[in-house]
Amino acid sequence: MPEGRLMLLDTPSLYFRAFFGVPESVRAPDGTPVNAVRGLLDMIARLVADRRPARLVCCFDADWRPAFRVAAVPSYKAHRVAEPKPDGDVEETPDTLLPQLPVIDAVLDALGLARASAAGFEADDVIGTLAARDPGPVDIVTGDRDLFQLVDDARGVRVLYTARGIRNLQEMGEEEVAAKYGIPGGAYADFATLRGDPSDGLPGVPGVGERTAAALVSRFGSLAGILEALDAGVTDGFPAGSRRKIEAARAYLGPAELVCRVVTDLPLDVADTLPKTPRDPEALVALADRWNLASPVNRVLNAL
Repeated sequence: MPEGRLMLLDTPSLYFRAFFGVPESVRAPDGTPVNAVRGLLDMIARLVADRRPARLVCCFDADWRPAFRVAAVPSYKAHRVAEPKPDGDVEETPDTLLPQLPVIDAVLDALGLARASAAGFEADDVIGTLAARDPGPVDIVTGDRDLFQLVDDARGVRVLYTARGIRNLQEMGEEEVAAKYGIPGGAYADFATLRGDPSDGLPGVPGVGERTAAALVSRFGSLAGILEALDAGVTDGFPAGSRRKIEAARAYLGPAELVCRVVTDLPLDVADTLPKTPRDPEALVALADRWNLASPVNRVLNAL
């Protein structure tokens, strides 16, 4: 079993943040914007330099809107679909970001940084699987609150939340999740299933907001515990009107929990050792020259 702290990057979350955080005036010699590439590389350099992981994996979406989640809740991420296409949905992505994605792949490969994805699944599921099977400690770098469900203080699994930027990461473990949401530290998926998430197209239980969802999960421990209490005729612990609302939403709750729950058992084989030298120095030099990336590439190399 590999040893040392493992860092898992929610790479799409990071390159979208980089794209909107670095000016589009940052371009290659041919005029192609490279702001997302440069920003992502600078994030990786700072994370490695500041956090000193022994291992690192850049996790990607193979399918940003998996069929099994859409089948469960058809509204899942439906508002992000660019145009319906016969061969599958395409995420609405800025035109100037799309050409940068193959450059990101090529640079990471030349550096020798591990990339991981799984057909039919999102980066969240890759992260969930790698975090679940690792003895820890594990740092998950993301701007996605859904991954709060993976925190595990006993194994040192925490989320480094990027909402305030890479320089001001919020370290979220069970204690921090519990303090922020008023729920058991590992119960974020249950809480999110009840509350819903408009950014993912999940409506939640009508009439059950964040406070009520937190009160229910805190009282009964999980969504399963809430439903067991309903079946047993328990009335104590249900905020006013919430028992009726949840009963009416039972047909939604099962599929919604499937959507909210990160997959943790994918068959992945990833060599996660952090390289000390680039895998392909010649390719890296060529990419840095072509795309005007010498400075961020060197910052990554120095951090490594």
